[in-house]
Amino acid sequence: MAHSTFDTRLNTAPQPRADAAADGPVARRSAPGAHTARDALDGALTAITAAGCETPRLDAELLLAHVLGVGRERLITDPQMPVEGPAIRAFQDAVRRRAVQREPVAYIIGRRAFRHLELAVDRRVLIPRPETELLVEAALGLSYGAHVLDVGTGSGAVALALKDERPDLEVTGSELSEAALAVAQANASRLGLDVGWLHADLLAGVPDEFDAVLGNLPYVAESDRAALAPEISRHEPAGALFAGADGLGAIRSLLAALAERERVELVALEVGAGQAAAVSEMTRAARFRSVRRERDLAGIERVVVGEGRER
Repeated sequence: MAHSTFDTRLNTAPQPRADAAADGPVARRSAPGAHTARDALDGALTAITAAGCETPRLDAELLLAHVLGVGRERLITDPQMPVEGPAIRAFQDAVRRRAVQREPVAYIIGRRAFRHLELAVDRRVLIPRPETELLVEAALGLSYGAHVLDVGTGSGAVALALKDERPDLEVTGSELSEAALAVAQANASRLGLDVGWLHADLLAGVPDEFDAVLGNLPYVAESDRAALAPEISRHEPAGALFAGADGLGAIRSLLAALAERERVELVALEVGAGQAAAVSEMTRAARFRSVRRERDLAGIERVVVGEGRER
């Protein structure tokens, strides 16, 4: 999802015009009889903009490039590229999914870039966000051969990116959702990265053998459900989003468990806007000696890092 000054999960994206649905099927406006890439993009831009999506031109370009099997840059350098036959119908369907159903582009094209990797994603997993890369960065300085656990791995983004950039580390991803775990395992197999996988609820049943724990756990409060952008509320898995009345249920439980695991010398947790102070206090209570907060590109305190243990 593109960065904005809003929280990436509590994204109050622009809403579609009240009469948008009355304009007729958006798919017909997306590329009616289009013969060139420019024609197709112009029609799609109108439809996606009317729907209230945040990045209509980028969305249209990504969808058309996917349908045509070309790089996005090709659409810019060759705007007269023909778009004909089955490609028109496929593009119309993709634009309908984006504009009418507000389905995220990543789910429509089935992939999302994360650091140096391209990950397969679908509705079984949360779409990796750029700010989650801060979790990877927090672990890059670990000592040689350290054992790292990525809790709530989802698509495997953090675990796989870390293994890609620090192949000496022993990396494991754990996940409560078996469906999500299957996505992570498939990504690892396709990328040829040797990461271990565990089906687990936080640290329950997880061996006490890790030096660092990373986590992008659910952090949206139930009361904020209505504030979510339709791309999130309609399509992304609720189990990866919501964590109780204050949004901190999962994080609180994880840190309570980590208080008893003295081998863990580093913890890094992604948090929502306005949650960093409370999570920092929880991290200190779990007996991490040094606690800091890392900001994302929008200036939000996005990751809380605890290092060293008080014994």
